[in-house]
Order: sequence, then structure tokens, then C-alpha cells
Amino acid sequence: MSYQPNPFDEEDVNPFSHAGTVPQAARLNPLPPERPAEPNIDMENPFGNAKDLSKRERELEAREAELRRREQDLKRREDAAAKAGIIVEERNWPPFFPIIYNDISRDIPVHLQRTQYLAFASWLGVVLCLVWNLVAVATAWIKGSGVNIFLLAMIYFAAGVPGSFVLWYRPLYRAMRTESALKFGWFFLFYLLHMLFVIFAAVAPPVVFKGKSLAGFLPAVDLFSDSTLAGIFYIIGAVLFCCEALLSLWVLKQVYAYFRGSGKSAELKREAVRAAI
Repeated sequence: MSYQPNPFDEEDVNPFSHAGTVPQAARLNPLPPERPAEPNIDMENPFGNAKDLSKRERELEAREAELRRREQDLKRREDAAAKAGIIVEERNWPPFFPIIYNDISRDIPVHLQRTQYLAFASWLGVVLCLVWNLVAVATAWIKGSGVNIFLLAMIYFAAGVPGSFVLWYRPLYRAMRTESALKFGWFFLFYLLHMLFVIFAAVAPPVVFKGKSLAGFLPAVDLFSDSTLAGIFYIIGAVLFCCEALLSLWVLKQVYAYFRGSGKSAELKREAVRAAI
């Protein structure tokens, strides 16, 4: 019986059996050499060609020229406004949320700055009084005094804060800055009304809704029987109104002393006579 090879047997190939000879199946084809990646940036001129550079330089020069032109135009407008007596007032106070313009150290003469700072403190004082009045009246309303007094307190706050600034603080500010006798007269007129309101609020007689729309001494006495907390809030409000009245009196005295000493009273009289004629 003759031997027949198994067709399914794998041929045993020993690559080391023949020195210097490697079977065709065992040879590995070499990998093709890697081609270096072509750079996207021109290494000789990474910033573009000379034409691009000159174009960018022209664009930058045009922008600089436009900025210089705008600065010169703005300066001309500011100079023209200053010559005409127009002062640009940009809102700068309070710093975290500017709503008004106030720069005493820059606009007001040095010898008048102390008086102007006191007037500014007086304006801040009336703002504090009206805010606290709103809190005290809200407490009384919660304790059962009715909603009408709270609505009146809101009207006092909404009208008093901007009204005091426009009617007497800003006229005084401009009077101190421009030495205008007419603006001093405007300040005295409305500042006296301000003082009358503060004194009235400190007492708070039972004229409107039994006086409880203002945190004064008289409604505080009535509220102590109903709510101790509301009575304490009203007492604090009355003390704040009294402090504001004293500060306002001091400001009025200082401003009037300067007004008389600088001769502005005589100037105001002359302007009044000319206006009447």
C-alpha cells in the first residue's frame, strides 16, 4: 500500500532549514517609505506675502486715522460746549448703578465743598427717612391699620426722592458751581418747603388718614396699644425725621450765610426788579 500525502496537512516550512534561502510565502514586503507631510504654512513667509502685509498695514493706518479724527471731533465739541457754558453731566453716582450726576470735588469751589457735602447728606437723609417711613407704614398696614396709609407712603417716596433732587439739591449744586443768584433763590424757596414737610412728618398730626401714613411721634403713641413693633418702627422714623430737620436747618444757615456774604442777595433783588419791569 503506497503512502499518499494528506492534502489537508500544512506544509511544514522551516525558514532556517536552508541557509540564505527564504520561502516565497515567508517573505515580508517592505513598507513604502513615508512621505513627509506638506506644511500648510509657508515656512519661508509664515505671515503671508508682501502684498498681504502692506494691505494689513494700510487697514491699520486707516483705523488709527479714523480714531484720531473722532477724538479731535469730540474734543472740538467739548471745547465748544465749555465756551457756551454747557457742562456735560454723565451719571456717575452711585458707582455700582449710576442714576444721577454728582462730582462735588471737581465742580464746586474748595471753599464751598463742605456746605455742598452737607446738602448732599441732607438729600440722602430725606431718602433714608422716606424709605424707613415706607417700612414702618407697611408694618402698621400688616398689623391691621388699612392699605390706604401704605399707598400714601408709596406716593411720598415716589414723589419725594426725585422731587427733592430736582427741586432743591440740583439747583443748589448749579448755584454753587455757576454763582447764579437766581438758582440760589430757587433753592431757598423749595428747601423751606422741604423743611416744613420734614417737621410735619416728625410730628405727623392726625390730618390725613389719622396721620399714620407718616412715621411720626403722634401715630407711634396710638400704635403702641395695637402693635409694639409698629410703634417702635414709628418712633425710629420720627427720630430720623427730627435729625433730618436739624441737618436741613444747618444747611440752610450755611448757604444763607454765604449768599448774604457774597452779595448774591443784592444781585437777586436786582434781577427780580428787572423781571418785574
